[in-house]
Amino acid sequence: MHPLAERLWHTVPKIGQDLVASSIDRLRGVTPPPFPTIQSEKPIRLMVGPVNYAGQGFRWCRIAETTGKVSATNFVHVENNPLGYPADYTLTWRTAEHSRAWQKSILQELSQNYTHVLIEACFPILGGRYSGDMRRQIAEMQEAGLRVGIVGHGNDVRLPSRHAAREKWSPFHTDEWVPPERLESVVAANLELIEELRLPTFVSTAGLLVDIPWAHLLPVIIDQDRWAPHTQPLLRDRIRVVHAPTNPIAKGTTFIAPIARKLHDEGLIEYVELQGIPNDQMPSVFAEADVVLDQFRGGDYGVAACETMASGRIVVAHIDDQVRGEVERRAGMPLPIVSATIDRVEEVIRDIARNRAHYQSVAAQGPRFVATLHSGNYSRDALMRHFLEAE
Repeated sequence: MHPLAERLWHTVPKIGQDLVASSIDRLRGVTPPPFPTIQSEKPIRLMVGPVNYAGQGFRWCRIAETTGKVSATNFVHVENNPLGYPADYTLTWRTAEHSRAWQKSILQELSQNYTHVLIEACFPILGGRYSGDMRRQIAEMQEAGLRVGIVGHGNDVRLPSRHAAREKWSPFHTDEWVPPERLESVVAANLELIEELRLPTFVSTAGLLVDIPWAHLLPVIIDQDRWAPHTQPLLRDRIRVVHAPTNPIAKGTTFIAPIARKLHDEGLIEYVELQGIPNDQMPSVFAEADVVLDQFRGGDYGVAACETMASGRIVVAHIDDQVRGEVERRAGMPLPIVSATIDRVEEVIRDIARNRAHYQSVAAQGPRFVATLHSGNYSRDALMRHFLEAE
């Protein structure tokens, strides 16, 4: 939308916006898809939505269903799923935000056919109902007999000021990525809502426990079979170092790429930087790598690092001591990610090239670590114990 048109649009009352948007959709023949069929005989019927970041909403649904007690549906706005991760129910944000008929229908669907709702990233799951007021939406679902929980994915609950105070390389020191003060107000409001309601609350990565210490860890899940290693790393003379940032600023690409290119020009490594690779092609990318440079500004790790560990490759990333301690305690084994701050990346890569046997043994621990914490079993148990079967 043109900036002037956008400013004018925001001066229109919500009821007027809904009327205009819905009229345009009707003229275009846009109709919401029917809701998926839920297994009504299951005692627990769960909806997760509406963001499905890295396909996690879909995976949490599937792993919950392995108990035999749960039928689950994940819902995502099309715009929140640009990489096309699997999803049970997709809908445009425009329809969710402006179609009052759809907002009424999803509330009716949840009330009649579901027992639990897990809201992702503090996004209003009833769309624009009550102008997206989460408190009113949650109260309405609870009045309908639904048990409601919340899961934080990342920057929806990571307070920029707190992260910047802890992390020297935090992207929140400047506005090169997002204006920190603008994100600060959004996240502070989300944290206030979570603290006020004290619903069953989860976070998908250990670093987010700094912001919500009483939350339960609901680890990200990967399909480990897709990433199973077939070769050992560090066998070639010139080791292959790959960096595939989904967000170059947040991952620290501008800092580490010059270091990696220098080592490439020196002949020590073969450096490959990739962007925009579909997820279904990444197993072959990792299979051909020796070392994967993940992220260097957040202090945490997510899906990409798990996929790399499952591939039996060496992950190099900046891992905060708090994160390492949390996951090692829960997994009962060391986290096989080689930790390096930006100012130590060159030193660490040179050490990997010199001490190959040691780092091969580190990489070999990756599949076992992922099987312990990120195969779905831990997440399934957390959902059942703290939400789906909790009194």
